[in-house]
This record gives sequence, C-alpha cells and structure tokens, in this order.
Amino acid sequence: MDLSKKRLFLLDLDGTIYLEDSLLPGAVEFLEDVRAHGGAVRYLTNNSSRGVDAGLEKMTRLGVTARREEFLTAVEATVHYLRTSRPAGEAYFAVGTASFCRQLRQAGFDIRETPDDDVGAVLVGFDTELTYRKVEDACRLLCRGVDFLATNPDLACPTLYGFMPDCGSICAMLRGAAGREPHCIGKPDPTMIRLALEQTGCAQSEALMVGDRLYTDIACGVNAGVDTALVLTGEATAADAAVSPTPPTAIYQDMAALLAAIREARR
Repeated sequence: MDLSKKRLFLLDLDGTIYLEDSLLPGAVEFLEDVRAHGGAVRYLTNNSSRGVDAGLEKMTRLGVTARREEFLTAVEATVHYLRTSRPAGEAYFAVGTASFCRQLRQAGFDIRETPDDDVGAVLVGFDTELTYRKVEDACRLLCRGVDFLATNPDLACPTLYGFMPDCGSICAMLRGAAGREPHCIGKPDPTMIRLALEQTGCAQSEALMVGDRLYTDIACGVNAGVDTALVLTGEATAADAAVSPTPPTAIYQDMAALLAAIREARR
C-alpha cells in the first residue's frame, strides 16, 4: 500500500494509542502529524464501559487534542444496529456498566435491570461493574429463549499489568452456562468504518485501520475493504499475524514506527 495516499486514519484506542493512563510511543506525534498534513482521524473503540464524553476527557487528560465527533464507539454501533435491525419498542436486559445503560436509555431504548417477562434480548457490553446477579439473570433469560446480543467479541482488554476480561469473556461464560451464541455488533463488523467513510467523504483506498487486535481491529478493516496496520503494543504478536485468517496489510512495532513509515512514503 502507498501510505502517502492515506487521508483517514481509523484508530483503535486501548493497546494502540494508550494502555490505561499511559500513552504509547509515538501516539501524540502521529496525531499531530496527521492533522498537520490535512488528514482526518476517527477513534474506533469496542470499549462500551464508558461513553464518548469519558473517552474525550481521558484523551484531554493525557494531553491529546481530540474532538467529540472523532469518536465512533461500540455503543454507537449498537445504537445503529438496534434502530435498524431490531423491533421498535423492544425491551433489553443489559449486562453493562451504568454508563452503558445510561447511553442506551438516552438514545431512547428500554433498558431493564431485571429479567422481566417482556424482555426481548440480553445485551452484553464490556461490564467493569459485573455482578453474579447480572450473570444469573442473563442466564434465566437466555434459557427462556430471548435473543443474545453483544457489543463486541473482544476476549481481553489490555492493561499495564497484562489483560482483563472484556465483553467476549463475559459472553463465553454465558455461552458455557446457557449454551447460546451471541450476535456481536462492534468490530469486526464494518459498520463503524462505513460510518467514518460517510462522515469524512474519504474513499476506501484513502483509509487505514490501525489496531493491536487481529480478530477485531484488523478483521474490521478487512471486512470494510480498507488497508490495515497492526501495531505490536497490545494483544497480537507478529507470530499471531502470520497464521491469522485476516492478516494485516502491514505490521509496525508501534505508532512511532508507523509514523516513520508514513514520513518515508511522503519523500
């Protein structure tokens, strides 16, 4: 691929731009360079535990200039899916944080915290406030036959100490107990990338998806028909990429290495 032609950079956050409250090498310089050359960024995150405002606050706290409209999250993808693919007025039992439930209610959805008889689907997010009661109530509903939806399939969220269970791990627990498979809405589904292309007016050939996870970030780019760059600052390794069914277009050690490659391509 010709990096000098890229105008839209679709960036994962956890494991790509930062780990917890620490910026990863080259992240700030990369973003400054993109903006200095008239490019656009969109932050595509499967993290449904916090809203866009919290994500914007975190970037500001870390010293990164960002705008609200640059964020596309699994919650926004979920809202789009529920509005376009589910029955109007349906009730959902949410396994998610208070922030997750609040965002969905603000979008007009009927979100329940008890396994009521009229619930049509269990909706699982990255729940950092998970309790056994939520798991048990979700199982009651799934065994009753309601639909099983999840914001994203990520098994682990990278941290400074290693990894913590993400939405996919919570779903694996429910799958093991109730014998049900979830329909996942966020990455690798290409909806967020398609929304970003529409918002910016960029062509697929002008976009680059950058992330640390093969089965979500890179697969999302492949599914959307855009080039992809794997950075080795999060979950995946180069060895993982070599055997992946959705290999990246290119691999870089970190955002600093990607920036160096872009600058070289411009010469």
